[in-house]
Amino acid sequence: MIQEPVGHHPEGPEESEPEATRRDAGVAESSSANRGWWDRNADEYQVEHGTFLGDDRFVWCPEGLDEVEAELLGPAEELKGRDVLEIGAGAAQCARWLAAQGARPVALDLSHRQLQHALRIGSAFPLVCADAGALPFADASFDLACSAYGALPFVADPRLVLREVRRVLRPGGRLVFSVTHPIRWAFPDEPGPEGLSVASSYFDRTPYVEQDDDGRAVYVEHHRTIGDRVRDIVSSGFRLVDLVEPEWPAWNTSEWGGWSPLRGNLIPGTAIFVCERD
Repeated sequence: MIQEPVGHHPEGPEESEPEATRRDAGVAESSSANRGWWDRNADEYQVEHGTFLGDDRFVWCPEGLDEVEAELLGPAEELKGRDVLEIGAGAAQCARWLAAQGARPVALDLSHRQLQHALRIGSAFPLVCADAGALPFADASFDLACSAYGALPFVADPRLVLREVRRVLRPGGRLVFSVTHPIRWAFPDEPGPEGLSVASSYFDRTPYVEQDDDGRAVYVEHHRTIGDRVRDIVSSGFRLVDLVEPEWPAWNTSEWGGWSPLRGNLIPGTAIFVCERD
């Protein structure tokens, strides 16, 4: 499931607007805040983006890169019979596509409400509500793992997630995950010209936090540089096979938060890391 970008987090009309700030946020605070945010905003998210995502497509990013063409998990005909874990599955659109190829997916998400949308659409595979940093699966349970903007942009320590994924993958297993391209952290999250000027340091790793009137975090997003991501991958026992930076296609005229044709033709919006378990 493609998650929402920084700076586009509408709350319900009955709630006061959260304060956007930059401050430290640890593992527990980040997990609690984001579980609550996605439970509150899942309905709006599916209404706003459901048509773009489809019910049974595997879309990696707002650019619209589709696994049918990308084959980052491998050729579709080789997915049959493979055990696949989708992390941050949302309404499980990607898992549903995997099941149609003959794979045996498990869709995991932190948000109970997001998984209710998976039930609404329909699924013949397991749905699991759990934190990606503590996967409730036995060692070597899966052949493949994937995450389209799920979990990794939102956790304080991505190595906890990566090491858990390595644990549940079989030897030689592949993990593919997409995140906001790290260079975007330096730019305002705006789709128009105002989003083309550097506004902060690419090297400032202070988390983006939205907090309520009492200072409690209600949404947290964490920044890692490209180098950080590579080091996280390698130190967690993976080998980086490929780094994909999708270009904006001519057919995609839609905006998604700070993603737009204007920005997409000038700066990368997504980074997809293809990793294999050593």
